[in-house]
Amino acid sequence: MSEHRPKPPHSQGDEPSAASSAAEQSNCPAPSGDTAPQTPSDSHEARHPNGEDAEDGRTTQPGGDGLHEEANTGDDGSDGGRGGDGGKGSGNGREGDPGKARRIDYPRHNKYGWRRWVPSWKLVTGLCLGFIGSLMAAATIAYAVVEVPDPNRASEAQNNVYYWADGTQMAATGGEINRQIIPISQIPEDMQNAVISAENKTFRTDSGVDPMGIGRALVNMAKGGQTQGGSTITQQYVKNARLGDQSQTFSRKFKELIVSVKVGAKMGKPDIMAGYLNASYYGRDAYGLQAAARTYYGIDAKDLNTGQCAFLASLLRDPVHFDPAGSVDIDPAATPEANTARVTERWNWILDEMLKDGHLPAAERVKYKNFPMPRNAAKNGQLSGQVGYLVDLAKSYFLSTNDQGIGADDLARGGYEIHTTFQKDKVDKLKAAVKKVQDANIKPKKRPDTDTFVQFGGASVNPKTGEIAAVYGGEDATKHFTNGADETGAQVGSAFKPFVLAAAMETGVRDPLKPEDQGLDDRKLVDPDKSVYNGKNKLKIKKYDGSVWTNEKGEEWLQTNDGGESYKNITLREAMVHSANSPFVQLGMDIGIPEVRKSAVKAGLLESSLSKSNVPSFSIGISSPSAIRMAGAYATFAANGKQRDPFSVKKVEHEGRTVYEHEDRTKQAFTTAVASNVTDVLRSVVDEPEGTGKNARLPGRQVAGKTGTTDGNKSAWFVGYTPQLSTAIDMYRLDDNEKNKNRAFLEMYGTGGQDKIHGASFPSEIWQTYMSEALKGQPVMNFPAPEPIRP
Repeated sequence: MSEHRPKPPHSQGDEPSAASSAAEQSNCPAPSGDTAPQTPSDSHEARHPNGEDAEDGRTTQPGGDGLHEEANTGDDGSDGGRGGDGGKGSGNGREGDPGKARRIDYPRHNKYGWRRWVPSWKLVTGLCLGFIGSLMAAATIAYAVVEVPDPNRASEAQNNVYYWADGTQMAATGGEINRQIIPISQIPEDMQNAVISAENKTFRTDSGVDPMGIGRALVNMAKGGQTQGGSTITQQYVKNARLGDQSQTFSRKFKELIVSVKVGAKMGKPDIMAGYLNASYYGRDAYGLQAAARTYYGIDAKDLNTGQCAFLASLLRDPVHFDPAGSVDIDPAATPEANTARVTERWNWILDEMLKDGHLPAAERVKYKNFPMPRNAAKNGQLSGQVGYLVDLAKSYFLSTNDQGIGADDLARGGYEIHTTFQKDKVDKLKAAVKKVQDANIKPKKRPDTDTFVQFGGASVNPKTGEIAAVYGGEDATKHFTNGADETGAQVGSAFKPFVLAAAMETGVRDPLKPEDQGLDDRKLVDPDKSVYNGKNKLKIKKYDGSVWTNEKGEEWLQTNDGGESYKNITLREAMVHSANSPFVQLGMDIGIPEVRKSAVKAGLLESSLSKSNVPSFSIGISSPSAIRMAGAYATFAANGKQRDPFSVKKVEHEGRTVYEHEDRTKQAFTTAVASNVTDVLRSVVDEPEGTGKNARLPGRQVAGKTGTTDGNKSAWFVGYTPQLSTAIDMYRLDDNEKNKNRAFLEMYGTGGQDKIHGASFPSEIWQTYMSEALKGQPVMNFPAPEPIRP
């Protein structure tokens, strides 16, 4: 059987088979070869109803000797190039049939050319359903497998914030993160609503993920309008507080969605909101709402008004470009002017959204027309200058007095808000007073041998409360190892004498004819204006029974007076005015050193700061109490005998809960008669023309005080008070470099250009300058009149 092929145009007598011609015309595409058109013959041509060609046509070849075989029988598909499927092949070199239909019809079996590669709608639908089903299966598995992480440590990291007495922030320290976590009860409803209107309107009803919200965000973004975030508040909380991962990878996003759904199912909305607002960053190194409220407005979060809430909600979107202070160090385009314009627009938009959402009544909305400009940016946590001393004092006080078992390790973890008693204006005024005297008189470059290492300390205490109002610890807490207001080791000198006088009037002197352990009934009370003592220089000191006192080596004690001055027999008032030593040393021996020590402790000095020695010089200040404690002890006399320990911390809160609050514990240390007489004598020290404290006078006010100078001229003091304020100033020379292991007090002969430093010089000058400013504007108050001493 010969293969049928196309041929050149037929000559006379040559005809193509009718069946073949019909087949070509009915079934086949145009020939691919160069063939001439053919003319149908007279032979029979038929078409099956289904379009297949009849196969009964035959051709007769001229010059041939018989009939050709049937052409294009279609029986076995062997004719011409017909393909399978019942002889439907195109033959003649044409493209073959696409093939049989399969389970997945791709490429498509009954299409040609590019149509073969276009998937059918059934295939597309099937693939989509399969993909969605796979995602749902993967999500189901992920939901079961993925655990909700605990809040990451970074999101809970906090610092400790210290506040001035007026509630403004003093310092933030104790941690790398400026954050104070607060409960939802301290987060204003307006803040919550502002965030919901701005970030996630469906927060209270969604499951933690809001597909519609993501869609809205994309649409609004395309339109260039203000948008809510595509992520829900729950998602943002999970990202910030649970995952601690800000990457934009698909795996992180997928995990965020799964965890958000789980968190939404397990946590209450209030807890999620609190977690989100406590973990978020608001700019200016402020993490969490409480830190932001303190940083931008200087108030607690619970006190924010609606306008301030809307501003802080704006910062959550972009603190770099919405802080009115500007952030040009991060982005040159974030200028104060540009940022203010941007945040004002955002602020108004949030308030309008709150109105639309029913969170803000129209009557309230109209109240907020002017943008609530926050205060200027300021650096927090600066522990240099005086703040370093103040923080150390408050921290030490809190750790030593709280009864909750809160220790240094707890404080190091942060989260405590410590409200101190320190008054910023008084701290500044005390610093200025010291600086004025120091700059005018202390010249280390001019007098390196006498003016180097000169240091001052000071403290003010409120007699009515015991609050430490001000402290001067030194030039800078980062430069000086020793806090001049705390225990320095500097002896207090003659400023100790009021405690000796108080003991003499309270306890009395012993009867020289009776045993040492005699009771109070056997003692004789001392009257400062009637009791007379020998004021001789180099006075030989005796025991109470009249025998000469000697030390363990058998040496006698000869007491000198400052400057070698000798006085005739003088009253104790006169001895205090002139600061004569001999009378008070002998008085101390007559009372008994243990009783003098008790008197100092009753006034408020710490027993640990007092010398353990019972030598005669104990009564003229060989002990070294701090300026804080000296101011507090003199405050006992200012309060007419009522003693209150000086304190620096009023209240401490932790995550919204009060963990410490100061309790007033007042004791009547001395009778009003004793206290009023001590005050009256100390007033003479300031008021009398020859008084050593005359430089401390405050025109128009009553002042009581005492100077203090030590043997060897290694320290000098002035401690004085008015009814409203008690202040102690100390001065000494000490190389307090922490690396110096052999620290020792140096003499002050020649310091400041003076032959000798007395309490009557620089310390009283500082006291007077400071107290004049500290009491400015306060009412003038007088001390109670001295009462008669019990006979």
